[in-house]
Amino acid sequence: MGIFERFLSIWVTLGIAAGVGLGLLVPGLFQAVAAVEFAHVNLVVAVFIWVMIFPMMVQIDWSAVKNVGQKPQGLLLTLVVNWLIKPFTMAALGVLFFQYLFAPWVDPQSANEYIAGMILLGVAPCTAMVFVWSQLVKGDANYTLVQVSVNDLIMVVAFAPIAAFLLGVTDVTVPWETLVLSTVLYVVLPLTAGMLCRRLWLASGPEQLQQRMAQLKPWSVMGLIATVVLLFGFQAHTILDKPLVIAMIAVPLVLQTYGIFFIAWWGARWLKLPHNVAGPACLIGTSNFFELAVAVAISLFGLNSGAALATVVGVLVEVPVMLTLVGLINRWAPSKGVQTGA
Repeated sequence: MGIFERFLSIWVTLGIAAGVGLGLLVPGLFQAVAAVEFAHVNLVVAVFIWVMIFPMMVQIDWSAVKNVGQKPQGLLLTLVVNWLIKPFTMAALGVLFFQYLFAPWVDPQSANEYIAGMILLGVAPCTAMVFVWSQLVKGDANYTLVQVSVNDLIMVVAFAPIAAFLLGVTDVTVPWETLVLSTVLYVVLPLTAGMLCRRLWLASGPEQLQQRMAQLKPWSVMGLIATVVLLFGFQAHTILDKPLVIAMIAVPLVLQTYGIFFIAWWGARWLKLPHNVAGPACLIGTSNFFELAVAVAISLFGLNSGAALATVVGVLVEVPVMLTLVGLINRWAPSKGVQTGA
């Protein structure tokens, strides 16, 4: 591992501190960057995410993608956790904390809005960042691509009805512009560029491809750090203005993340998944498609609502928590050459 990967947690911590500090010192700069968005997708953040996931896209071997169907257990685990477990456990934790445990400190209307924001996060499993987490745990790039693609197809038909059911509303309008634009920016474009670069470099020999891939790895981590700086810079004043509320929302979100991870990890062990398939399968459900959740929260409840705030807190806690899970997966990796799962 290079110095970037070896001390990733330190770099992310410094990135969080830098983001909050810069957000307080030069708020105008972050406001200007935040305004560069379309369909609730910030285009500057999109560029950094693109930088993060492109190195993994180069690793995808299309001749091996067709073999993924021979090992459907990983896909089954992903879909069960994402769509039959995660949304409902998120709703249950929201109710437990904000209607009971935190009820003395939160008014009923705000509590309901926080629960709604948590539910929207729970019904929006991750797309783009999964490629980053998969790369950090040395996941099977081909299998991860198929997992994400199948998950996105399910999201098209399952997001609205599940969200409507759990929110107790009659209709949830899917922000198709956000969904389509995110898919194009985070999957289609980097995947196409990765395919072209892989073919070009492979034409010069396998050694050239390996050299180029090694050169790209630090860029992935730098893209992650830059994204962290921006996300925390955008919310610097909110973090200082509402620290108690953010902390209360973060508690069930963190518990949900770890809970879903360990449910998925147990399932991976039971299914005897290879480690490089089990890792990404467990991480897809634990992280969230925050652009979609934020967009729906704003459209349903308003920009300054508790629901929108809850989805933002989901963004803030995701990277630090996910890095701890990446560390666990790498610590539990089998000895070199062993392909059994957990």
